[in-house]
Amino acid sequence: MKRYITEKSKKFHEEIKEYLVDGVGSYFHFASYKEYPISVTHGKGSKLYDVDGNEYIDYVAGFGVLLLGHSPENVSEAVKKQLEKGSHFSAPNDELLKLSKKLTEIIPSAEAVSFQNSGTEAVMHALRLARAYTGKYKIIKFEGQYHGWSDEEKISIDAESVDELGDRSNPNKIIHTKGQRLSSADDLIVLPWNDLEILKSTFEKYKDEIAAVIMEPIMCDSGPILPDKAYLEGVRKLTNEYGIVLIFDEVITGFRVSLGGAQKYYGITPDISTFAKAIAAGYPFGAVVGKKEIMNCGIHASGTFNANPIGTAAALATIKELEKQGTYEHLDEMGMMLVEGFNSLSKKYNIKIYTRHIGGIFILYFGFDKDQRDFREWLSNADIELYEKFIKRCEEYGIRFTDRRGREYISTTHTKEDIIRTLKVSERVLSEIL
Repeated sequence: MKRYITEKSKKFHEEIKEYLVDGVGSYFHFASYKEYPISVTHGKGSKLYDVDGNEYIDYVAGFGVLLLGHSPENVSEAVKKQLEKGSHFSAPNDELLKLSKKLTEIIPSAEAVSFQNSGTEAVMHALRLARAYTGKYKIIKFEGQYHGWSDEEKISIDAESVDELGDRSNPNKIIHTKGQRLSSADDLIVLPWNDLEILKSTFEKYKDEIAAVIMEPIMCDSGPILPDKAYLEGVRKLTNEYGIVLIFDEVITGFRVSLGGAQKYYGITPDISTFAKAIAAGYPFGAVVGKKEIMNCGIHASGTFNANPIGTAAALATIKELEKQGTYEHLDEMGMMLVEGFNSLSKKYNIKIYTRHIGGIFILYFGFDKDQRDFREWLSNADIELYEKFIKRCEEYGIRFTDRRGREYISTTHTKEDIIRTLKVSERVLSEIL
């Protein structure tokens, strides 16, 4: 087991950053613990390959996009066929009808659909729909949950400490970047998650002003943190009672947890849902779905590349693959192998390792071994320093995990051999850094 040399990646980064800001297309592509990112030549299945010729088992998976792995043949073939017909029409085609109808069949909340190009855009559209439908403007969102990079969406998505979050019953609204309008948080109410009492008291206080509650049904961006099912049920009951729109941001959970999303998995149907990432297996595509009366309230989707034929073809091919028998059983089997393997390592090295899996999402963290209720609890207990040391060293041996978050992605192309190698590398790394 040799540590990788990545000198060509280092040289590539030095050259590209002279022309490309930060040397990457998105700053998320540059892990906080690294001097430079690896430069990739290609990917296939569960593997990535860099300019130095190194092979990596990839659990970043395009930050959740690649549920079918890199370069899935059936999706690539569908896209090639569409390219021969045309890449952009500014008009609907037959494939768009098939996709729209299919989404209403498989997603519980989907009575009607609208298409966007990314998760950020989908959430922006969903919030506008909720405000137009209710005639109200305040939105409740939760600490540590990420809904996109726009000014209004990028509020309280992270924190350095619990103190920065402020009082639990009246949390601070944290602005995260230069250039972000201070007024962007004016219509947001930020709350801790998994806490029905605080939510209910907030409803009472602002009941005539709140348009919607938006949440990740499984808190995936920071943590990740699983919901109490009673909490999801309680939120659904309260939003119905107070006439407030419930939005599930399923950009990450959509298709990964089940074909119908986390809402299908937990049996809780929101009013509006947003989907992106895994919906088109690597192609830019997003969707907003919901009740017809809300979706048809007078807010129209607009965007040059909305519902483009390439993304449409990719999404249809993706769903066709996911509908095959045994798909989610395979994801569960791979996830369970990782859970059992890391639990054994936890006992062997006498350290707290937290592991869970749901569908194609595997959760890995250090510092605790019990479910965390919210972002504050996670922030208090998570050993972020150890996690980043661990994943940095794992990448040097060919296993690629996500930075900071502890949210790893399993694809349908990950194999038992991949899991065995992952656990062997993990044991080697733990023996070195402990």
